[in-house]
Amino acid sequence: MKTIVYAFWVVVGLCLILVGLANPGIVTVRAMPEFLAGLMNISPDINVPLFMVIFLSVGTGLLIGFLWEWVREHRIRAESRARAKEVKALRREVATLRAEKARDDGDEVLALLDAPAR
Repeated sequence: MKTIVYAFWVVVGLCLILVGLANPGIVTVRAMPEFLAGLMNISPDINVPLFMVIFLSVGTGLLIGFLWEWVREHRIRAESRARAKEVKALRREVATLRAEKARDDGDEVLALLDAPAR
């Protein structure tokens, strides 16, 4: 299984390298439109290779997606924690009831058979 995972990541890495080699051209990335930059007398421009723009855009999109899913699943995680607490409390109660029943019964063999496995 690890071999398949490693092979997958090797293929992904090769694809990223190919994209980088295919898009080496320098592009200008502007933070605001030219007419607005002219009005404010600010020109936040940066010149970077095109593959950097592509990789940063994909990475930013992935981070936003992961954050969105984490926030969306908060209710599910909270419900799961509450159910786990309830299951733990119920198991404790069952163990207590079995111990009480074993004390009430006079038969020691049945009490040993009813005792929870450890």
